[in-house]
Amino acid sequence: MPPEAFFSGPGLDRADQLRGQPEAIADLARRPNARALLWDNGAPVVAPDGKLAWQPIAGETPLFLGFEGEAPRFSALPDGGVPVNARAHWGLLAQLDEAEAPLFAAALSLANWHRRHGHCSVCGTRTDPNRGGWSRACPTCQAEHYPRSDPVVIMLAEDGDRLLLGRQPTYPPGRYSALAGFVEPGETIEAAVTREIGEEAGIRVADVRYVASQPWPFPSSLMIGCTSTALDTEIRIDTTELDDARWFTRDEVRAAMEGRPGAPFEAPPRFAIAFTLLNHWLDA
Repeated sequence: MPPEAFFSGPGLDRADQLRGQPEAIADLARRPNARALLWDNGAPVVAPDGKLAWQPIAGETPLFLGFEGEAPRFSALPDGGVPVNARAHWGLLAQLDEAEAPLFAAALSLANWHRRHGHCSVCGTRTDPNRGGWSRACPTCQAEHYPRSDPVVIMLAEDGDRLLLGRQPTYPPGRYSALAGFVEPGETIEAAVTREIGEEAGIRVADVRYVASQPWPFPSSLMIGCTSTALDTEIRIDTTELDDARWFTRDEVRAAMEGRPGAPFEAPPRFAIAFTLLNHWLDA
């Protein structure tokens, strides 16, 4: 089985069979054990123990998230004016309990989609939440729109006992991580991995292998973790994408992942799939 990255897993029972039954969903919202997700600053509230915070339902809660055991779980639509990038919520992710992470990702991705896609892409009319909030319906042309996930490849290139890592200008000082990029229309995962490593670091690769995947709710991506074999080793970075890229030995990667003093770089955080990819490579 592939390693399980942070944000992976089912979260709540999503109860898809109920999404087309608005009366049944309304009945669930009236149950004494029904709760609504608490939001603040555009993200679900995370309590000091790392768990998500819930409150009794009051007012409109158009998003039906599913069941936690026998308890229905709902969410309002949070304010649309709040930034949805990961760095704005870095502190929350650092304290978030791993078991709560799949629900956090689902709720935030869904909320981000509603924020950004409030009008029909066919005729431009303002749309309404539908199917418990898992789609939006156009009252004018009857089109129905569903949340999207944008596929992103994130990958390692191996040269024997060395690994290619890079750093973006937005990273904290000293941090290196796996290279990444969006899968383009008409492109396979393997082709995207090959293209992105070539574009960003000038390295040709082959033998692309899937490792693991991870939802990334900023705003709504599916990170597809892969590894590959380098065919050459001379790095030629694209400075519009990267500040730097280097080859690191297994011992250097292990030192960074263990947070040792004097490690040659700062490892990615535990909630990034790059952390999972590096651990997987070290264990191979």
